[in-house]
Amino acid sequence: MRRQVEEWRHAQITEERAKLILYSAFVDGKLEAPRSLLSEVHRLYFQPQYEEFSPRTMWSLSNAFTSAFKELDPVPQFKATAKLGSFLAQLSA
Repeated sequence: MRRQVEEWRHAQITEERAKLILYSAFVDGKLEAPRSLLSEVHRLYFQPQYEEFSPRTMWSLSNAFTSAFKELDPVPQFKATAKLGSFLAQLSA
């Protein structure tokens, strides 16, 4: 897990790639998470609240997802967070 985080910190992604990942997650339904979070994940990634999340990397995108998941109730939040790593790993391979 630690190695994956380090890889994601350095894995630059284009704006188009980030949008395709969001589309895949929410519109195609590849990630078990409510579609209603799409705009929040988009906002958190493209207008990050924290400077450390501003690089356009898989790590920053992952943080946008997990930050948006905080809006969910505990059980759905846990489920979405648990599935996020494997979802992103498939797309970054």
